[in-house]
Amino acid sequence: MSVTDAENSLKTVLKRFYFQDYVVNGKDFFTSLEEESAVTTSTSRNKSRNLKIKIKEVLHPCYGLYVWPSAPVLAQYVWYNREMLTGKVVLEVGAGVALPGIVAAKVGAEVFLSDTEFLPQCLEHVSENISLNNLDSSKITIIAITWGFFSSQLLSLKPVDVILGSDCFYDTKVVFLLKQNPIAQFWCAYQERSSDWTIEHLLTKWSLSCEEVPLANFDADSAEIGGSTMPGCHTVHLLVIKLKEL
Repeated sequence: MSVTDAENSLKTVLKRFYFQDYVVNGKDFFTSLEEESAVTTSTSRNKSRNLKIKIKEVLHPCYGLYVWPSAPVLAQYVWYNREMLTGKVVLEVGAGVALPGIVAAKVGAEVFLSDTEFLPQCLEHVSENISLNNLDSSKITIIAITWGFFSSQLLSLKPVDVILGSDCFYDTKVVFLLKQNPIAQFWCAYQERSSDWTIEHLLTKWSLSCEEVPLANFDADSAEIGGSTMPGCHTVHLLVIKLKEL
């Protein structure tokens, strides 16, 4: 069996995520969502009552081909703050399946989705998820920027307003972009794996401020987000990082 055949034989799952302004228990609510058209770029909260996103996931050794527990939490934060993203420029670093970035594009942001150039299957996978969600190609762009390297695509990137990262906690590129765009923010969701781990020294080194946003503040304090079974029992934190005010 060739490598291509082996990859084609891997299990593929189509996941659906539903984001809404209100919580309704029971199957009838999700059944009704299946029958509605997905809302795309409305700027009115009253008109953007819900949003449906499809994500193709491949059970593959490559980490970027399936949804991690932090991604729905970050996507929920994007959805909750969608009015401030309309017309803004958003970069998702280490996009993987690109759930948060796709939500940002759906609510009217101009989005750049990035992942490593050394794993072209990840970039191809992002492209498939963009197509699944019928996104306007003029509003969403895939770029290859590799963790730890400064590529020409990164250096020529237009000024960004918000950087998104789920389980991609820290890299010098993020600091570079924040310094290039002093009013930009880094919205970061990460899964707690060690209580001893800290970024306090990095925040001090690069003169950054960090605010942890309680999950209850944006309806993410649940084992199930967006009608999915994630993040489950995992502990996920949401941080907003930006340059310290001088």
